Amino acid sequence: MSAELNVVLARRFMEARVKGDVDALEEMLPPDFVSHTKLLPEEVQGREGVIWAAAQVAGAISNASVVVEDQVAQGDKVVTRFTVHSTHDRGEIMGLAPTGRQMTNRVILIHRICEGKIAEEWGIGTIGSNLRGQLLEQERIERERVDQELMVARRIQQASLPNEVPELEGWQISPVYQPAREVGGDFYDFHLLSEGRLGLVVGDATGKGVPAALVMSTTCGMLQAISQALDSSSSSPGEVLERVNETLVTRIPSNMFVTCFYAVLEPESASLRYANAGHDLPYLHHSGDAEELRARGMPLGLMPKMSYEEKEIELDVGEGVFFYSDGLVEAHDPKGEMFGFPRLRTLIAEHAEGRSLGESLLEELYSFVGESWEQEDDITLLTLKRSASLS
Repeated sequence: MSAELNVVLARRFMEARVKGDVDALEEMLPPDFVSHTKLLPEEVQGREGVIWAAAQVAGAISNASVVVEDQVAQGDKVVTRFTVHSTHDRGEIMGLAPTGRQMTNRVILIHRICEGKIAEEWGIGTIGSNLRGQLLEQERIERERVDQELMVARRIQQASLPNEVPELEGWQISPVYQPAREVGGDFYDFHLLSEGRLGLVVGDATGKGVPAALVMSTTCGMLQAISQALDSSSSSPGEVLERVNETLVTRIPSNMFVTCFYAVLEPESASLRYANAGHDLPYLHHSGDAEELRARGMPLGLMPKMSYEEKEIELDVGEGVFFYSDGLVEAHDPKGEMFGFPRLRTLIAEHAEGRSLGESLLEELYSFVGESWEQEDDITLLTLKRSASLS
């Protein structure tokens, strides 16, 4: 073929490539076509790779046009410098979703032509680097969106937590809240009830981010409102959880639920009545031992018409109850071992007087997980202790 015909063939080939004309490309590329070009990172070199990449790009763009800026033919080779203008508005390329932006791809290709076919190709283009740049920008925007969502979730979560710890004569109440970067649904709260009684709540809404924070905030509000509505000398923690469950079932997504332990303290009699909606069991700390406070009940928001077992204990001087969330027991060390319930129970039983139990457990946790630990979930610890005899 003459140099002029080679130039025409090379131009037809480029236009078919930009348009994604698979039939034309298959006609112009022989079975033994050799490609030294890789315009897309995931492109496989060779005949099928060129056809695949052309179809991928053409399916993702519109308004494509080719501007040939320079073309030189000598012997069986044609060198072409050209620019492709298009709009990325139809499909994904290199993992980059359609942006609607105008794209400019500058390309230099060398073709060896044999018997009216494109036998071999060398080339370089800017589409890969341009798309990588846009992908990095898209990832940056997504990170900023996620960070903004996490900030909103933290604000919701923090606004739902109590600002002050109630002061009761003869009692010590010590909360410790350690948030993770990935916001969870941990919460604790205090309800000031009639006749000096105090409601104590520790719970955890499933999930992360804004959804968990919203469910957690909703649950806190419901617990507060229903406990106040049922406030009387005979108010029941089990009934509070039952009422909250009936309301949550219809108001939160079906794939979410809330675990919650609710107790009512009567400071004068040192009586603690409690019910549990599927939360990790608190421990009664007394006489060098740690005893689980068991009460049956399903998590809130899972099923309607649930009932919650209610129990009652009386705390002696020096005894305390330790409430917590699963962020503590489910923390892992570098080898993948969990902090776990047996370790927690032993540490509570061995805890010495004069130190905060919550802070002591956090020290043990940090020692267990090591310096490189990335906290996986919020950690909530709440200690209620009878510190003196009541007159």
